[in-house]
Amino acid sequence: MGITWRRRALSAAVPALALLAATGCDGGTTDATPKPTAAPSPSAARVCAKPAAGPAAAPSGAVTVDPAVPGDLAAKTESSPAHTTFWLRPGTHTLMSDRYDQVIPKEGDVYVGAPGAVLDGRKSNHYAFGGDARDVVIRYLTVQKFVAPRDEGVVNHDSADGWVIEHATIRDNSGAGLMAGARQQVRSSCLRDNGQYGMNAYKEGGRLKGLVVEGNEIAGNNTDDWERRRPDCGCSGGVKFWAVDGADVRGNWVHDNRGTGLWADTDNNDFLIEDNLIEDNDGAALIYEISYNAVVRDNTIRRNNWVEGRARAAAGDTFPFATVYLSESGGEPRIRARTDKIDVYRNVLEDNWSGITLWENADRFCNSPANTSSGDCTLLVKNTGRCVQPAITGPPLYSDCRWKTQRVDVHDNRFVLDKSVMRCTVMCDRMAVLSNYGTYPDWSPYQGERVAEAITGRQHNRWHDNVYVGPWTFVVHDASRTLGFKQWRGSPYRQDTGSTLRAGDGG
Repeated sequence: MGITWRRRALSAAVPALALLAATGCDGGTTDATPKPTAAPSPSAARVCAKPAAGPAAAPSGAVTVDPAVPGDLAAKTESSPAHTTFWLRPGTHTLMSDRYDQVIPKEGDVYVGAPGAVLDGRKSNHYAFGGDARDVVIRYLTVQKFVAPRDEGVVNHDSADGWVIEHATIRDNSGAGLMAGARQQVRSSCLRDNGQYGMNAYKEGGRLKGLVVEGNEIAGNNTDDWERRRPDCGCSGGVKFWAVDGADVRGNWVHDNRGTGLWADTDNNDFLIEDNLIEDNDGAALIYEISYNAVVRDNTIRRNNWVEGRARAAAGDTFPFATVYLSESGGEPRIRARTDKIDVYRNVLEDNWSGITLWENADRFCNSPANTSSGDCTLLVKNTGRCVQPAITGPPLYSDCRWKTQRVDVHDNRFVLDKSVMRCTVMCDRMAVLSNYGTYPDWSPYQGERVAEAITGRQHNRWHDNVYVGPWTFVVHDASRTLGFKQWRGSPYRQDTGSTLRAGDGG
C-alpha cells in the first residue's frame, strides 16, 4: 500500500520553503505564501463551529449515562442487551484509567449525546468505541483526546460493519478519528484536528463495500505531520480510502488538512465524488491512486497544494504535482461499477497549484519492487504470483498485471489560475498526462517509452469542452515535454477539442 514514487513525502518541508527565491515563486519571503481568506460557499458543510445539539431529555426507553461516574458508559453497555439506546447526560464522560479500556457495543446499540455531552480520552485511553458489533449508531456526541496508535482509529476501531455516525464531533485525537466498515454512513459530522486522518476507511483482510461520507466538515487533520515523520508512508490527510468498493462522497467541506484532502489508495472502485468544497489543503485536493472507475463532478476545488507544490518546486523537482492527481487509475469495464471510466466534469478549479495530472509509473506493477503497495495486485489478477516472466510478456497478463491510467474523460470543467494570487511564476500552471521511462526491474516487460506512449496516445484519456482562464501549460508524454494550448490541441495529441483558453493572470 501507499504512495507512488512520484509523490515522495517531504522529509524537510520547512527547509525546502527557504529555496523559494530560486524557483520563481517570488514574493520576498521565505514563508509559504499566505492564502486569501474566503468564506465557504453557502452549501459547504459548516458543522464544526456550531454542531447540532442532541436531545435535552433521554429518549423513551433509553439508558441514562452519568458523567460523574467514570466508566459508566462502558459498564452499562456491557450489562445491557443488544439494541439498547444510551443517552449521555451533559458533561464530560470518561472511561477507566487502563489505556485499553473502551466501549464495546452490542449489535444495534445507539449512543445519543445530550447538548454538551463529551467522551474524553484524557490523552490516556487509546480507543473510544471498538469491537465487531454491526449496525451501531452514534449521534450528537463529541469524542476527543484519545491516543490511538498510527494507522489505528478511535471510533469504530475494529472497522465493524453498518455503523452510522451522525452529528458527531470527533476531534483532537491521535491516529485516525474514525475507522470504517462496510455500509458505514458518516453524515453531518465534524472530523477535525486529528493526528493522522479524520477517517481511515480500511478493513483488514477484505474489501470495504458501500460507504457514504456526506455533509461533513473534514478539517485540520494530520496534526502530527506523518509525511515528515515517516517519508514515503502515504499515511495522512483528511480521509484515506483503502480497497473500498462503492463510495458516495458528497457535500463535504474538506479544508486546511496538512497534506491531501481526499485520498483513495489501492484497488478502490466505483466512487462518486460530487458537490464537495475542497480548499486550502496543503497537498492535493484529491488523489485517486491504483484504483478504478469514478465520477468526480460538481466540486469546487480552490487554493489547494500550495505548500507541497511550492516545496517540491523549491527542491528542483520538475514533476507536475497537481491538485487532482490520478495515479495509475482509470476506467475498467470488466470491473462492475456505475461507470466504466473516470469521468471528471462540471468542476471548478480555482487558484490551485496546477490542475489535473494523469500519471502512470512504468515501473509499478504486480510483483515489481517499485510497487509501493507491496503485496497488492490489480483487481484483474487473483494470483499475484502469475505476474512473472515469461507469462507477463503476453496476453492477458501483460495488460492485467499493471494498473493503468486509461479511459479518463476530463470535460466541461472550469480552470482558473491567477499566479499573482499564489505569487508564483513557474511550475504551478500545468495540466499533464505522462509516464516515466521504464527501467526497473530488469525483467520488466514495460521498459523504455512503452507506457508513456500508451498513456498519451492509446489509453483513451481525453480533455474536451473545458474553459481555461489564465496562463496554462500542458505536460505530455514525459516530464520534459511542455506544450502551449495550440500544440496541446494539435497533432498528434489533439486534446481539448471544443475548449477555450483566455490567457493572462486570471480573471
